Amino acid sequence: MDRIIEKLDRGWWIVSHEQKLWLPGGELPYGDAENFDLAGQQALRIGEWQGDPVWLIQLHRHHEMGSVRQVLDLDVGLFQLAGRGVQLAEFFRSHKYCGYCGHAMHRSKTEWAMLCNHCRERYYPQIAPCIIVAIRRDDSILLAQHTRHRNGVHTVLAGFVEVGETLEQAVAREVMEESSIKVKNLRYVTSQPWPFPMSLMTAFMADYDSGEIVIDQKELLEANWYRYDNLPLLPPPGTVARRLIEDTVAMCRAEYE
Repeated sequence: MDRIIEKLDRGWWIVSHEQKLWLPGGELPYGDAENFDLAGQQALRIGEWQGDPVWLIQLHRHHEMGSVRQVLDLDVGLFQLAGRGVQLAEFFRSHKYCGYCGHAMHRSKTEWAMLCNHCRERYYPQIAPCIIVAIRRDDSILLAQHTRHRNGVHTVLAGFVEVGETLEQAVAREVMEESSIKVKNLRYVTSQPWPFPMSLMTAFMADYDSGEIVIDQKELLEANWYRYDNLPLLPPPGTVARRLIEDTVAMCRAEYE
């Protein structure tokens, strides 16, 4: 429910604008509203963390606005709530008017939705399903450096699921498009909400089947097989990519040591 925040309201504060997050001192604000000059703002309670409410406030602060990536090292549950807040703020911002009739919309009081009083249309946040897959060949794992990550980080392959496609088909297609190889023995591992901007990562492990690496240069800077005990710079802990890599390394160690 929406309500106006009072000075002594306490909790975690997700202050978001245009997919950015307010991070004073580089941290997610926690404490009394008056300490962060948030009294009088309209807020929406979006969850609870360790007994304290988590509040969403749609507000642009001129300083210290950053990316949700900066709080990746938070506990998983709190990071997911921060991601939920940023995604909801963007959803509300981008759905002020009905796409069918053009009239103004308002928030539902019972669910994450925007409602149109004129034509009665109802909109929900759109979540884009993605696949991410660790591919193993004997004692090595396929790692790639993406064009959008020019920081030396090597990670596993990933991509969006297309219309009319199963998750398994998406894995086969993305791997073929980006690296020109075929995989087999696909196994589902886990999933992770991924607010960049509004995705759900579905994680898999697979074995190499056939083919030689030929990269899609629009997507990758390079890709190669890396032995489990000689890996390049990896994604940060807390990401599903890092978990897939660590799980693959553990399997290799069990067989080759």
